[in-house]
Amino acid sequence: MQLDMAEVERVCSDLYIRALKILPPDIKDGFKRLVGAETGETAKAVLGVMVENVAVAERTNNILCQDTGIPIYNITIGRNVSFDGAELKAAIRRGCERSTKENSLRSSVVHPITRQNDQTSCGVRVPIVHVDFDEREETVGIEMIPKGSGSENGSFLKMLLPSDGVSAAKRFVIDRVIELGGRVCPPTIVGVGLGGTSDMCMHLAKIAATRPLGTVCSDPEGAKIEAELSKAVNELGVGPQGLGGRSTSFAVHVEIAATHITQNPVAVNIQCHSARRALATITPGGIAFS
Repeated sequence: MQLDMAEVERVCSDLYIRALKILPPDIKDGFKRLVGAETGETAKAVLGVMVENVAVAERTNNILCQDTGIPIYNITIGRNVSFDGAELKAAIRRGCERSTKENSLRSSVVHPITRQNDQTSCGVRVPIVHVDFDEREETVGIEMIPKGSGSENGSFLKMLLPSDGVSAAKRFVIDRVIELGGRVCPPTIVGVGLGGTSDMCMHLAKIAATRPLGTVCSDPEGAKIEAELSKAVNELGVGPQGLGGRSTSFAVHVEIAATHITQNPVAVNIQCHSARRALATITPGGIAFS
């Protein structure tokens, strides 16, 4: 399959606005679970307002949150797909710019020193593009994640020592959730990266934070930590928007990578309650959005 760059541009444009307007079904189900388990009246009321905000946004064809985020595109290329890498990156950028202009989106992207905003949602090395490969035949997956600043500011890395053990990593996660309180718009998805190098560990935390609810870490030991921390964070009393209650987080997700014998890195990346993402799959038969 030869990847059509005009098609990629259209898909990337559509995905941006879809991600901003349509909350994924797993997050909606997550709200239902939290509402059913919540015992605090204030927390229940706050969750109710959040659920109504989602309904109003979809009913009026509006965006879920004013923060259009840092645009991230995760590309997964299958077998027997032909493409020019430089053209692919350019097409993704054009799609991001096009969606911003055609939908009159607030551009949240600025130069880090001058703070100049080009009003395109693009800038130096933005949109962020990650490319991976899998075994699917003639298939390209494009996932768009608009990562808002409120949750992205809830990012932390600590290079622990092996002697600190797993307990120190778990304690680091819990302490960060307490420290952040309501600043990351809970209920959240708490992404945790374990292992790798410093940059890989942070990337793992981002992958974990944006993973669909209901999925489980593929590593058995990572899955155990997920279950422990998912229970623990909802015992902290932070609650939705930091106003108290049991609904601090939809889940804690963990992703791991092998690391050096003298390292024990742990990273945290938070996804707020408006956990937006959109996915398109391109095959010879056409395009499917989900």
